[in-house]
Parts: sequence; structure tokens; C-alpha cells
Amino acid sequence: MVEELRSILIGTAGLSVAAVIALFLTLARGTIVASEPALAAAVRLAVAAVVVQAAHFAEEAATGFHQRFPELLGLVPWSLRFFVVFNLVWLVVWALSIWGMMVRRRSALFALWFLGLACMANGLAHPLLAIRAGGYFPGLATAPLVGVLGVMLFRRLLWITDAGAAPLSAA
Repeated sequence: MVEELRSILIGTAGLSVAAVIALFLTLARGTIVASEPALAAAVRLAVAAVVVQAAHFAEEAATGFHQRFPELLGLVPWSLRFFVVFNLVWLVVWALSIWGMMVRRRSALFALWFLGLACMANGLAHPLLAIRAGGYFPGLATAPLVGVLGVMLFRRLLWITDAGAAPLSAA
């Protein structure tokens, strides 16, 4: 149990860095200032990112990412249960955050910044993991689309938010 916890903490360290950056962006970028059409476009893009991220998760689960990625780092594999719950929780959080963005809740942006960053990281990491593995690595097939949507979502969030930060309580 201790070894799996150590494996999870080390294996998800990159996501922890993305979360810190997402928090900074949530605080630094301010409120949602987009027009209704621009906000609607951001919502559609976020929905697409969540749907493709769900497909990416399904590919990873079906092809053993939860085993192969930790082993590549010299760690014990993650349980399928942990991997599924972890990913399903994030999918629900992202879906709820889309609703929050629709009603202009600044606090909802944290999870969406995180989604954009995580998608970009997946788009880069999976091809590199495949190169290191010398062939297919779980998640590779969907990673390019995930990465592109991550860049698009990140840019869209930059466009719809104010560069001047307001107090978070104004959300």
C-alpha cells in the first residue's frame, strides 16, 4: 500500500505542477470578460476537450497505462481501480466546471486551466513515451488530438479572461 501511494505521488507529480500553474492562472487572469458568442465558443471547445480526454482515458485503461507508466519510472503499477476513479473524478469535475464557466464563475476556471495544461502535457508526453518504449505506448493514438485541443482550450481561456486579476471572492 505504501509503495503504491509512493508510485501514485511520484507518477502524478507532473499533474501536480500543472495544478499549481492552473491555480496561478486562475488568480492572475481575472474574471471571464467574453461576449456571449465568445463564451459559447469556449464552452464548445471545453466540451470537446472533455470528450476527447474521456476517449484518451479509455484508451489508456484498455491498453494498460496504469501498469506501464509507473513501471517505466521504476515504480509499482497503479491499481486499475485507482486509475479509473482518478480519471472519472476529473471528468466529472471538468463537466461541472464547464457549467461554472457558462455562468461566469471564475472559480470554475481552475479545473479548465488544468484540463488545458493536462491535455497539452499528454499531447507531448505520449509520443515521447512511445519513442522511449520503442513502439506504441498506452494513450498514444488519442494523444495528438488531446494535445491540440489542450492548446486550443488554453488559448481560448486566455481570450475570454481578463489579464488584470480581481479578488477571487468576486467570482
